[in-house]
Amino acid sequence: GDGKTTAIEIAERSSASERGIRILCDFLCVVGFLTKDGSNYKLTPESALFLNKRSPAYLGGSLEFLLSPMLTDGFKDLTGAVRKGGTVASEEGTIAPEHPIWVTFARAMTGMMAMPAQLMANLVDEKADRKLRVLDIAAGHGLYGIAFANKNPQTKVVAVDWPNVLEVARENADKAGFADRYQTIAGSAFDVDYGTGYDLVLLTNFLHHFDPATCETLLRKVHAALANDGRAVILEFVPNEDRISPPETAAFSMVMLGSTPAGDAYTFPELERMCSAAGFARSEIHQLPPSIQQVVISYK
Repeated sequence: GDGKTTAIEIAERSSASERGIRILCDFLCVVGFLTKDGSNYKLTPESALFLNKRSPAYLGGSLEFLLSPMLTDGFKDLTGAVRKGGTVASEEGTIAPEHPIWVTFARAMTGMMAMPAQLMANLVDEKADRKLRVLDIAAGHGLYGIAFANKNPQTKVVAVDWPNVLEVARENADKAGFADRYQTIAGSAFDVDYGTGYDLVLLTNFLHHFDPATCETLLRKVHAALANDGRAVILEFVPNEDRISPPETAAFSMVMLGSTPAGDAYTFPELERMCSAAGFARSEIHQLPPSIQQVVISYK
């Protein structure tokens, strides 16, 4: 991406051997990430979009996070996790309070999360024609709440997460130009006071870390924070009731087995029961193509 196209130039730029770079680049041509014309290598359009650090859609940081020891260590003894029924990496796994992995997540996943965040905002606030108070629980990078603020200038967002994670969310809100419409509440989503009167409460990629009873406890708190006509918006990997399809969403249960004490990929009937037990009147599920995730909207 910086104009270096031959093995010699790339080797000099990266302080590596010419032979090693030549073999690597040829291999990357074979597997479809580069093209070659004579001695010159070039990124494919897809590689330029997703693997160039200058691209807003860069996914390298996301891959570094997903393959980091903090996540992969939970799978070194998968047999132990199966026997135990939860992670053997530590007592709480990645849900330990103020786990540093979530700062890494917040900084690394922006390229991957920008599209589903915008898709979800378009689905939930289609007309963008009224004032909204949005509570973004376990906000992480903050992109989901920011997407609602970006779509609707009448939207104000309150983000909840650990203090060090909220620094990243605040940075992203400032970059997006929403500093005056973006507030934060630092602390555990289970312990802090949310306040009341929210039109929307966002629960994006959060419930899957916990067992159903814990999810119900949180959902009761969410229900109490909503205005009378408010909605909880839940983004999750939602497998079919057979729990083996679609393959991408069903496989997420194994990720939770290896990295959390009791998390899971919940089916829609399971999520619906949790929401009903927490006091919600009804729930509906929506696809979010081309994302493999689904959105569950629960009405107070």
